Amino acid sequence: MTALLGTGTAPAPTVTTTIATRVRDRAATTPRGVAMRSKQLGLWRETSWAEYWEEVQLVGHALLALGITRGDRVAIASENRREWLSADLGIVAVGGITVGLYPTNPAAEVLHLLADSGSVLLVAEDQEQLDKALEVSDRTPALRHLVYVDPRGIRGRYDDPRLLHWDDFLELGRGHRAAHPGAIDEAMAGTRPDDVMTLVYTSGTTGPPKGAMLSVANAEATIATFTGVGGLQDPPAGPSDMVLSYLPLCHVAERIFTIWNNAATGIQVNFAENIDTVPANLREIQPTFFFAVPRIWEKLLATVRVRQASASPVKRAVGNLGLKLAEGVGKSLVANGGRHTASSRVRHAVAWVLVVRSLRERLGLRRVRWAGCGAAPVAVDVLQFFAGLGIPVHELYGMTENTASATANRPGRIRLGTVGEPHDSVEVRIDEQTGEVLTRGAATFLGYWNRPDATAETVDADGWLHTGDVGVLEDGYLRITDRMKDILITAGGKNIAPSEIENALKVSPLIKEAVVIGDRRAYLTALIGVEPDTMSDWAQRHNIAYSTYRDLTEKKEVLELVQGIVTDVNSRLATVEQIKTFRLLPKLLDHEDGELTATQKVRRSALAERFSDLVEGMYSGAAR
Repeated sequence: MTALLGTGTAPAPTVTTTIATRVRDRAATTPRGVAMRSKQLGLWRETSWAEYWEEVQLVGHALLALGITRGDRVAIASENRREWLSADLGIVAVGGITVGLYPTNPAAEVLHLLADSGSVLLVAEDQEQLDKALEVSDRTPALRHLVYVDPRGIRGRYDDPRLLHWDDFLELGRGHRAAHPGAIDEAMAGTRPDDVMTLVYTSGTTGPPKGAMLSVANAEATIATFTGVGGLQDPPAGPSDMVLSYLPLCHVAERIFTIWNNAATGIQVNFAENIDTVPANLREIQPTFFFAVPRIWEKLLATVRVRQASASPVKRAVGNLGLKLAEGVGKSLVANGGRHTASSRVRHAVAWVLVVRSLRERLGLRRVRWAGCGAAPVAVDVLQFFAGLGIPVHELYGMTENTASATANRPGRIRLGTVGEPHDSVEVRIDEQTGEVLTRGAATFLGYWNRPDATAETVDADGWLHTGDVGVLEDGYLRITDRMKDILITAGGKNIAPSEIENALKVSPLIKEAVVIGDRRAYLTALIGVEPDTMSDWAQRHNIAYSTYRDLTEKKEVLELVQGIVTDVNSRLATVEQIKTFRLLPKLLDHEDGELTATQKVRRSALAERFSDLVEGMYSGAAR
């Protein structure tokens, strides 16, 4: 990296504010401030704002040197790391369009995303990501350049003129900057609010993923919603705050919490080493802001329950007392919109001494002052548990098509079971005939890339975005009941929202997946996947020997245990909503097998087809 910029340098004027200009301005005013950290050889290495902006500029110049022009699509296939951010902002700086790929995308999906977007350059993290692109490159004629970050297994092995190592890519940028020093400033000055900034591809639960066009203005509207005065984060994040980046950056939610929030507020980003080290990295970092999808919150809750069950008798007794008090605190907070009463404060203080303080430390959530949950439905019991630990989790609602900006539970105004109130800049209404949730605001996307037909189906002539979700507004709070396409209609004509039943099952730390089946059937059944870690721990404590995941799911004791969970959930449901029988999935669901989307959402139709023998067995009376 080059030397730091001079302290106090005035930001250069630019007509349109973008995430790139925000980072440029931070580098000018607080060059030595910490922008991000990543772990290298066991130590956390800091990247300053000046170093960050330097690399962004070099990426931008390198793109210009390679002939990338305004509107060109540039793809990134990588886990979360500094280079992802530098590449993204470099692309934005020169007016390009970022296309994020999930690192888990199989080659067939990589082909679709690269071909559909017409990407001209790909930044690939390593050999694995590069190999997938090379496998399909004969069907992606627009792809002219392949930049790889990690050279292991690549250098000296591939003979392809399109390949360029990241260091050489940046060196190309240095040469271009020397010859054209004002090129980046000139490019940024040409950016307009309605320019497409990124293509974020939908999860593809019902068909090939579509590229949602998000503009510079869309991003700025969402930044204002999340960080403005009276916004979602109150008080907003700042340079002394820390966040752990671990969810895929090609997803709009993680883009907001890692890249946009960082650029707008100066919050320090810490990159998890990989998804498996997230628990350890949480404990090391102890972030002050933490956003997670429901699966992560469920996993954290399962961890607590497993550790509590395996503790010594004395520790278990003390822990149970503390957690019982915390449970009462959680119920009180839920009843009061997230606000304490005098009684709940006293109970929280006692629970804090007994178990909560050490528990939050072990979870890595000791310093969390704002926590969020979104992207999928979550059970009220899960959020209530964390509220009892002094971590009110603010459930949010949004989708790629409205830049993840629609509603949220605000600090001190939380109502569990809802996704909160509409943001000040967003209108929300319910279609009177279908019950569909409609939103309208400055964060509504520009449309789907090369899909005007799909765009017209999603955004009507009055600018209302049809979300595909069914919901109700109750005293200004929005409650989502399910996806329109997932609503089941039984043979008796009853409409059933499966997600609420599935979430009730997944509250158990022993259940990982639950898919309710029953469309046009006489009764409801379920395909259930057990949580391997917690179920194996239970099996070991009960001296149940097994060899594989499938073997574990076939044990009589496991079947009886899951039956008990189903029976308990059924006791709280109306008769028509009860699960009559179930089957345990013989394998963990996998993205590469087509059972999950890249965002880990279940592809219901694919699951019903793949496990049709199990499904039909539940309706033919076949033995389990």
